[in-house]
Formats: sequence, C-alpha cells, structure tokens
Amino acid sequence: MIDKERQTAGGEQAGETVETDDAEQAPAPCEPGEQDEDEAEESEADADAGDDVSQLTDQLLRALAETENVRRRAKKDVTDANRYSIASFARDMLSVSDNMARALDSIPEDAREDSDIVKALVEGVEMTAREMASALERHGIRQVNPLGEKFDYNLHQAMFEAPETGEPDGTIVEVAQAGYMIGERLLRPAMVGVARGSGAPAGNDDGENGDDDTESNVGAKLDTSA
Repeated sequence: MIDKERQTAGGEQAGETVETDDAEQAPAPCEPGEQDEDEAEESEADADAGDDVSQLTDQLLRALAETENVRRRAKKDVTDANRYSIASFARDMLSVSDNMARALDSIPEDAREDSDIVKALVEGVEMTAREMASALERHGIRQVNPLGEKFDYNLHQAMFEAPETGEPDGTIVEVAQAGYMIGERLLRPAMVGVARGSGAPAGNDDGENGDDDTESNVGAKLDTSA
C-alpha cells in the first residue's frame, strides 16, 4: 500500500517536471514592436547588399572600359610608330628627289635631242626619280600639288603674292616646291605663290578680310614635324 502511494506521488512529480520543462523550453512570444524592428534590419541589410553589388558591378564595368581604352591606345601608338617612324628619313629623301627634278629641268630640250649621251642621262635620271616616287608612295608618302586650289596655311607656305593674275584672291597660282603628306600628317608644306588684288577672295563671298588673311600668311613657316 505504501509502495503504491509512493509510485503515485512519483508519477505526479514526474508529470509536473515534464510540464515545467515544456514551459521553460517554449519560446516567448515576440511583441509586435520587436518583430517590426527585426524586419526593418533585414530590409536594411538587403538594401546594403544590393548597393554593394551595384557598386562592384559599376567598378567592374569601368575597369573593363579602361582596359579597352588602353588596348586601343596601345594599338594606335604601335600603328603610328610603324607609319611615322620613317618621317625624318623620308624628309631627307625629298631633298634628293627635288635635286633630281632640278637636274632634269636644267637640261634644255634641244640638248636632249642633239646628244645621245645627254638623252641617255636624262632617261636614267627620270627612271630613278620615278622609282623613288614609287618607293615613297609604298610607304604612305604622297605628293601635294595644290595648283589652282585655295590657300590653306595648314598645308601650304606662301612665298610670294602674284598681282593681276585673273584668279580670285587667295588662289594658288604657282607651286615653287611640291608638298608631301605622310599618312594624315604633313611631312613638308608646299611652297606656293598666291593671287592677290584680282577680285573677290576665293571661298569668301562677301569679299571681306581676304587680302589681310593672305598677306598675313605670306612667308609663314609651318611646323612640319611628323
């Protein structure tokens, strides 16, 4: 009898213990204010993460664009170096070409016909001049002969003015020395004579300031460094 009472009491105590443990383990309900704060913190964290991703993406795109620009600049520098590295040498060769042209101009036509030796010499010089011109063209060097064009101080050097030529003011009426371009750069300006006092300025319908512009460009020396 006593044992049964003890077992009954022990069972009741065990049940009370289990109920107490369950009560202690159950989470306390969150108040509405605390739940809103947690959600706000999570939203703020998500927004910060999104900003970080956007910033990193922007930095990546900028780095890629800068890399592409560097690659293009390097490619252009290599192309320019290959194209313009011979500028000094080509400028010296132009003097040789000019001297051959002067030599041909100095030989009278009748002397060429009367002497077989002179005729053969002229043919040899002409052949050499043509070969040099072809070699220059193969390296991107072309001649500028602006006879009849409007004077351009970027390409021409005015050596003198020619009055009463019947051409509009600023028109090139004589080329004393041909100019040359290497690629898109000026290798040597053309030395020219410019019309003056013969009418309206070339390319200027109102006729104002044409004479002053031409006069100010006479003898102007250009920077021909290519």
